[in-house]
Amino acid sequence: MDHASNYEELKAIITQTYPGMSGQLKRIAMFALEHPNDLALGTVAAVAKSANVQPSAVIRFANALGYGGFSEMQRIFRGDLLKRSDNYRERINQMRSQRADDDKSSVGVLHQLVADAVGDLGQMEENISPADIAAAVELIATAPRIFVLAQRRSFPIASYLGYAFSRMELRTHLLDGVGGMLKESLGSMSKNDLLIVASFRSYAPEVIDAAVKTNGAGIPVIAITDWPFSPLKNSSCVCLEVVADSARAFRSLVAPMCVAQALVVGAGYYLAEQKKNPPAKPGRARKKTP
Repeated sequence: MDHASNYEELKAIITQTYPGMSGQLKRIAMFALEHPNDLALGTVAAVAKSANVQPSAVIRFANALGYGGFSEMQRIFRGDLLKRSDNYRERINQMRSQRADDDKSSVGVLHQLVADAVGDLGQMEENISPADIAAAVELIATAPRIFVLAQRRSFPIASYLGYAFSRMELRTHLLDGVGGMLKESLGSMSKNDLLIVASFRSYAPEVIDAAVKTNGAGIPVIAITDWPFSPLKNSSCVCLEVVADSARAFRSLVAPMCVAQALVVGAGYYLAEQKKNPPAKPGRARKKTP
């Protein structure tokens, strides 16, 4: 197997091969994509301990991806880390290290949550490409109707999108499933409409099911989710991945809300530009008078 020469290629290979990996290799894959900086700087033993696997499994993981050993694979992660000179998580962690280790006050908790959120924002910029944002914005701005669905802790994202798009006079329907009418609401969608879904681990089954059925009906789906292995990825035409540490007791919504705001503002810019420079209407050319 040919190994990847850069982080983006390696990330794609990990995503493609993940379903066929053993349980230990899957844990390492999760750790690698959730904590690329830790893998870039850690030893085999440290990575194995963090991923809760045997050190030999880390070597097998590198071999399975086509590398001769852990160090060879690690160079890819280190190269990506060096490219990102403004690493917010490292800067915040440095600030945190200057604080007392026993700081369990509300202020200490606030600093911890801020550090996690800022780190997520920095990693989000690396994971979401401008091309994906542009594709999502165009779908939103040109759809006759927009349907938005999220449940549980993801619901604030859908609520914000429904509110903001409605204020922009886009025909938007927030699907909250009140009265058990979610199936009927989804059934009213037509081919040219758009469904935007948001869901993170543990994924809401009704959101996953709605995305699968909508995609199967040929209706475009935009997904805001948390990583390349999300069940929403295969059911969406645009998947915006906001990677977050699944081990946290409280996972931040700052990064996904930032994505939602980018879609709203981007759609506003797109519509303003279309209004300023409307596309030419097709028609027959007028004959010139001789």
